[in-house]
Amino acid sequence: SHIRHAWDPTKSVAQNLAEMGLADDPNKAVPVPKKNLLGMEVESDGRKQGKKIVRKPYVVNEMEYEASLPEKKSNTLSRDLIDYVRYMIQNHGENYKASTGCPREMARDEKNYYQDTPKQIKRKINVYKNFYPEEYKDFIASLKQEKMDVQ
Repeated sequence: SHIRHAWDPTKSVAQNLAEMGLADDPNKAVPVPKKNLLGMEVESDGRKQGKKIVRKPYVVNEMEYEASLPEKKSNTLSRDLIDYVRYMIQNHGENYKASTGCPREMARDEKNYYQDTPKQIKRKINVYKNFYPEEYKDFIASLKQEKMDVQ
């Protein structure tokens, strides 16, 4: 967006980028020296490099500042996944596969839209446990309390 604000539509791309201190051709900005057979370095570009005048240095400064900021970590789970995991735990507990005593299992539930296998469901529940350990403990405690109230 910094480039967009500093852009002058009456000038060419090369002129705009040169005024901002940016390169329009990366091969010219950082020339790669070519070596001849004797091992001596020769300029890759025979043209004379003129002194560039940067008229809009704030563009480069703002871009460097943004690049130096630490990256945001987006360690959250989607609301759909949280609701899915809570529903499965609430209705099935730890019953990933059907056992002889329980007819319904998580993998065969109608809310299992993506047809996750028992192992995939278990992995999703473990991810939820790791991301929100306090919320998971409170949720399990509330489920136990509901069972006690029903009995």
